[in-house]
Amino acid sequence: MATPIIECVPNISEGRDIELIDKIISSIDQTQHCSVLSVEPDADYNRTVVTIAGHPEHVYQAAFQLIKMSIELIDMTKHHGEHPRLGVVDVCPFVPLSNYTMEECVKLAKRLAKEISQRFNVCTFLYGYAATRPERKLLSSLRKGEYEGLKARLSGDDEVHSDATKLPDYGPTVWTNEAEKSGGITIGARDILIAYNVNVDETDAVVAKKIGSIIRGSGRLIKRQNGNKMRINGMIPEIQGMGVTLESHSISQVSMNILDVNKCPIHKAYEICKSIANDHAVELKGSELIGLVPLQSMLDVGKWYTDNENASEKELVNAAINGLGLSELEEFIPHKRIIEWALRGE
Repeated sequence: MATPIIECVPNISEGRDIELIDKIISSIDQTQHCSVLSVEPDADYNRTVVTIAGHPEHVYQAAFQLIKMSIELIDMTKHHGEHPRLGVVDVCPFVPLSNYTMEECVKLAKRLAKEISQRFNVCTFLYGYAATRPERKLLSSLRKGEYEGLKARLSGDDEVHSDATKLPDYGPTVWTNEAEKSGGITIGARDILIAYNVNVDETDAVVAKKIGSIIRGSGRLIKRQNGNKMRINGMIPEIQGMGVTLESHSISQVSMNILDVNKCPIHKAYEICKSIANDHAVELKGSELIGLVPLQSMLDVGKWYTDNENASEKELVNAAINGLGLSELEEFIPHKRIIEWALRGE
């Protein structure tokens, strides 16, 4: 039988202390059955995206060890960054790649959430396909109020969450020393998601925030002085996005999650951002992919940006890199950033 392969993409709430990040990553036992394919710290977001892939049980153990070390080494009372977050490991999704089902990934997620809460007395939340009820499926729903709002949720003073999303699935339901230090850890199972940032040539994120509110599926909330509210849906249901500043590069970004790359390929997101930015007399400065990306997604982009119908895989990937400006901030290295090529060691 073919070997099952899954991906896990934990995001840890530390992107500045490289020595601390190295300690967390080095605790993972990498073998022929499990590899850390990428570690991408971001100082502005104060967040590091880690991509692990391999045999499901070995990936499970790697995720457990990463969360264990994050709980030991990260203190959420001292954490500040541009990106929304709830805890030391803000999100830890399992993603089926081959010869493994979503249902099996859900079992891994529930097992890990339960084990982490029991071993370390921390709050764990289940999201995505592992969610225990529909209201808890979206990460944004569980993360509302972020770490700063968690104490109110556990103390009964919260006015942001309904009873459906307020409390963790496992772990303490009252404010504890462990909850204060580690926050809430969100674990789940999902389809392949593309984390993608488009760079906007401005320092204050004015246009980037406009683009985010226009392009994302949730759109924008319109408020009147009398308190009435009305939500206007955005352009692309498959996109979650927001505009943020990126001080280290003196630019802004439209930070996006593409939830279904088949319905919204990467180049579609990029070209929409480009069009809206140009309407506001602002230019783009390329874009960046966070974590790894499936080969087919890059090939689809390459086909858009080249007229060569007989282009090879390598030529299509190069066309995608150039068309999206993926090396604008940091060189995009295909054999390290494309899932299939990284797993084969190409």
